[in-house]
Amino acid sequence: MPEQDPAQRFTALYDQHYPRVFAYLAGRAGQHIAEEAASETFMVAWRRLDDIPATAVVPWLLTVARNVLHDSYRKELRRAALASDLERWADATDQAGSDIAEHVADRAEVLRALARMSDADRELLTLVAWHGLGPADAARVLGCSAATFAVRLHRARRRFDRAVVHEAECTEPATTRTGR
Repeated sequence: MPEQDPAQRFTALYDQHYPRVFAYLAGRAGQHIAEEAASETFMVAWRRLDDIPATAVVPWLLTVARNVLHDSYRKELRRAALASDLERWADATDQAGSDIAEHVADRAEVLRALARMSDADRELLTLVAWHGLGPADAARVLGCSAATFAVRLHRARRRFDRAVVHEAECTEPATTRTGR
């Protein structure tokens, strides 16, 4: 019997096992996360199609799904920890006292705005501003072209500017905003 081509093997694998993998993930993390994790699981299965044991397909897929879910949790914990740190730094700056220069208050707004940005935007901005990388080196870190990096950085800066303005408006005393 001739061997199926990889696309046909993968399609058969996907059609047969997706519902089970999805149910496993949904039972552990909810439907929204399960959809993303199941997609990632089957991307791994596609890349490692020849490594899937014929006699233990489901256990192999569920192990991959479990690992994908754990990676997702770790990423979320890192993101939350960083956002929390940025919030704490901003709060510490606010609590430093009113005798500190005006730029300290601005720093708190910047840190809060940065904490609320996506990981991708935060990484773009900090590679350049905090880590001092030029566009070519920062692009190399992210695995993209310098032109792509420049576009992403431009967009991230626009979103950052809007976030800082929003943060400033949210932290302004009501009397200042209303003019009373």
